[in-house]
Amino acid sequence: MVSSKAKTPKEYIDQLAEDRQPTMRKLRALVRKHLPKGYVEVMRWGMLCYEVPLKKYPDTYNGEPLMYAALAAQKNHYGVYLCGLYCFDKIQKKFVKDWKKRGVKLDMGKSCIRLKSWDECQEDLIAEVIAAVPLEEFVAHAKSPKGPC
Repeated sequence: MVSSKAKTPKEYIDQLAEDRQPTMRKLRALVRKHLPKGYVEVMRWGMLCYEVPLKKYPDTYNGEPLMYAALAAQKNHYGVYLCGLYCFDKIQKKFVKDWKKRGVKLDMGKSCIRLKSWDECQEDLIAEVIAAVPLEEFVAHAKSPKGPC
């Protein structure tokens, strides 16, 4: 599933092939457990998104809520989108270094970790990135001259 028209996270996961549902449930539980207060879970852009509500920060560059993290079951991988990696160099450098220390191949774009299966997931490292940026700090960064990310 590349993009979904699901209205809720549960509906999104239930629409996945049965063999892909357990990994998405685990990824969702991981994010929700470590997500700092204030971010909300929604369906946006056909994936599970964790974002800053517009009532907390309405003056975004595009009029849409700021996405902090997202999860998507893509055709050949699970995408774990972590804006903390993209927006904060210090967090990204530590994450990459710690992941590589484990001898596990890191398949990563600017903010997207691509996992073929749950077995590739370094839960504690992803949890650390999710928990790393309180909502107020993320908003302050978005308001800074550097922009949203």
